[in-house]
Amino acid sequence: MGLLLWKKLTQRQDLNFPIMESSINWLRKCVALEPGFKYENRAVFGGLQKIIPVWETKARTDQIAEEFVQQISELMAKYPESSIEERANIVRILLKKLTTQSQRHPDTHKEQPPISSHAVKSKPDTNLPKQTPKNENQPFREKRLPISKRGSPEGFGLDAPLTVIPGIGFKIAQSLNALNLFTLEDLLYYFPRRYDDYSKLKPINSIWYGEELTIIGSIQSIESRPIKSGKMTITEAALSDGTGTLRLIWFNQGWMTNKFSKGSKVVVAGRVDQYLGRLVMTGAEIEMLEQEHLHTNRIVPVYSLTAKISQRWLRKTINQVVSYWSSRVIDFLPDDILEETGLPQLSFALQQAHFPDSQEQLREARNRLAFDEIFLLQLGVLQQKQNWQSSEAKKFIISDDWLKNIIDRLPFELTVAQKRVLEDIRNDLITGKPMNRLIQGDVGSGKTIVAALVIAIVANQYGQSAFMAPTSILAEQHYKTLMRLFSESLLDMPDILRPDQIRLLIGATPEQEKQEIREGLLRGEVKLVIGTHAILEDPVQFQDLQLAIIDEQHRFGVAQRAALRSKGTTPHLLVMTATPIPRSLALSVYGDLDLSVIDQLPSGRKPIETFVLTPVNRERAYQLIRNQVEQSHQAYIIYPLITQSDNEEVKAAVEEHARLKREIFPNYEIGLLHGKLRPDEKEEVMTNFRDGKYQILVSTSVVEVGVDVPNATVMLVEGANRFGLAQLHQFRGRVGRGQNQSFCLLIPDHEDAVENKRLATMAETNDGFVLAERDLEQRGPGDFLGTRQAGFMELKMANLMDINLIEKARTYAMKVFEKDPDLSAPEHKQLKQKFDRFWKSGKGDIS
Repeated sequence: MGLLLWKKLTQRQDLNFPIMESSINWLRKCVALEPGFKYENRAVFGGLQKIIPVWETKARTDQIAEEFVQQISELMAKYPESSIEERANIVRILLKKLTTQSQRHPDTHKEQPPISSHAVKSKPDTNLPKQTPKNENQPFREKRLPISKRGSPEGFGLDAPLTVIPGIGFKIAQSLNALNLFTLEDLLYYFPRRYDDYSKLKPINSIWYGEELTIIGSIQSIESRPIKSGKMTITEAALSDGTGTLRLIWFNQGWMTNKFSKGSKVVVAGRVDQYLGRLVMTGAEIEMLEQEHLHTNRIVPVYSLTAKISQRWLRKTINQVVSYWSSRVIDFLPDDILEETGLPQLSFALQQAHFPDSQEQLREARNRLAFDEIFLLQLGVLQQKQNWQSSEAKKFIISDDWLKNIIDRLPFELTVAQKRVLEDIRNDLITGKPMNRLIQGDVGSGKTIVAALVIAIVANQYGQSAFMAPTSILAEQHYKTLMRLFSESLLDMPDILRPDQIRLLIGATPEQEKQEIREGLLRGEVKLVIGTHAILEDPVQFQDLQLAIIDEQHRFGVAQRAALRSKGTTPHLLVMTATPIPRSLALSVYGDLDLSVIDQLPSGRKPIETFVLTPVNRERAYQLIRNQVEQSHQAYIIYPLITQSDNEEVKAAVEEHARLKREIFPNYEIGLLHGKLRPDEKEEVMTNFRDGKYQILVSTSVVEVGVDVPNATVMLVEGANRFGLAQLHQFRGRVGRGQNQSFCLLIPDHEDAVENKRLATMAETNDGFVLAERDLEQRGPGDFLGTRQAGFMELKMANLMDINLIEKARTYAMKVFEKDPDLSAPEHKQLKQKFDRFWKSGKGDIS
């Protein structure tokens, strides 16, 4: 019975709210399916939470009380994150509320016009241009609709499901869902991944060495063959366009002969090189070209696809949505901002971003949409900062003499950068507002010592501190460092932590000891607890938590940071990261945090010598490792994969660990570390390496944030081209922790000039900020964002390297925020709605 009802509901007329059915009854049918699916959130494809916007619009049209609408929406929003038992209870509550509402208002439905432009029955809009019949061979040449600020037609708007478009049923909607397309607005903002400017194509007989261009032609021949005794493959193809033939070359891409064959029509993009006097393209981008897509004298959008969705069909469908809806989208930017910035109207930007009339108009459109993203991002960041700083926090005021006395007792001298950051923090602690500061600095720059001094300041006025690290072994390392500091250097200082007031709380801590620590924290006897997620457990309560410190902040989720904060009453927050953050990213993404940078290494540290080696020179790397191990040092060897995949050219940790033990280093103890090991197994491997039981540690990227092993002097990274520069810099930071000269060796998968040039940057500089800028430019912001709020993932047009755009958007966002922080003014009504949608998936805490 449940399956039959499910099939019935998935017919398009039911999903689109049948004309004679109310929003209440429709939702009640959907919810009633959940018990049959064992509360697995499968009643609606994508989950109940996906239909909230659509249902809210219909419910308001049915004149359902707003309070009731919000109650139902909140219950559905909680559903995906709830346990099975909680979901069953939510379903019972929903059905009860919906049934009661239906009985009170049996006629809560009105006849609504269909959403599709092909079925609109309302009066014609006289402001729209007359439509001329389209030639099927040129389906993308509709004239741009005039700029308008009219609202959507009565009834559904852009939050309607895709099934309202003629020709899109449940199965096609499922395929589009795989592209995160659920509503008309999703489709309107699904921008092309590239554009083919067919009006400026160049024939092969006109190309020159050094040009970067696109060529369209057909494959005349293609074959793959092994080279270098079978260690590599080379794929060669001949591309012809009638004017000439161009040779194409790829390394280790043997699969291409299965995808492309003689006669295939393709689009090829890349740089023209020269080999033995002939023009070639090496490592070019290549895609199939459906012949019918070729339309001359225009810029054609190319969208990312998924199974069962063709480029031609998707382009045609998006063209329908853009042509009808772009002029009906209400521009949310205030008029004064549009006038001052000279940005085009949103309707123009949406139309031109999909189907541009020229490269200049495409640039204008993309610039407007990029501004929108950064502007909305900045508003959210500013709001987050205000929400946090609107609270009161305890002041911690210390004298210069007191602080100087502590610093003078340290066994080393602080760097100028450490002193500067400490002064920033000191100024935060006297404001009476909760500190929310991010310290960034390379591995070994001395962040932990700064944190220790802040802990001392808080302890001086009897406050408690919590120091959370992402792994047990890292927490243990911090515990030993802080215990040594407070027990040896600062023990005789009055009102400073005693060793018995510092405890370590990790998963492996015995239960009896855990109970002692919990009791000590609750009574205020324990002043500093260092640990992992164990600190967040419900039984852990503090008497007076005043300082929360989070190491490697990108490793912790929003909920975990919020949970730590909740252990106290607006405690001061200090987060630390060893990932250098480019200035443009710091302005846009971390604008809610006050940023301090430790850009100096302690004196005595020797720069790490970095070399890029070709695969054929791997034995040189092995010989360096042997030499260092014979001098009682240790080495890391990093691989990009855990086990061998279908691509046998990529080396993997498990297989290479066995080979190294058997063939290369038979006389050494070699450890193996990777992500599939249990937590206790990882801890054991790292502990053994730290204690010298292993001379060599074979690992995957899990070693990126790890224990301090001053005796390690060699970092060898295999498949280095598969890692970002920021990540490689993190690997390099694992060595060079002691006084001995250390080395970092990078070996790419193959001898590719472009990749080696990129990796050469590592050999040129040890400056993490230079590398971070390059990494952001090449790989995007993903590696830097960690677990920050989903709003940052909404950036589709913005380039986080565009510092001028970021500063401009931030300036205008601050102007709006200073005048109307809640966006409650009438002129900001549309901006508020857009802002709420942009941040709809956030969890409230973005630091």
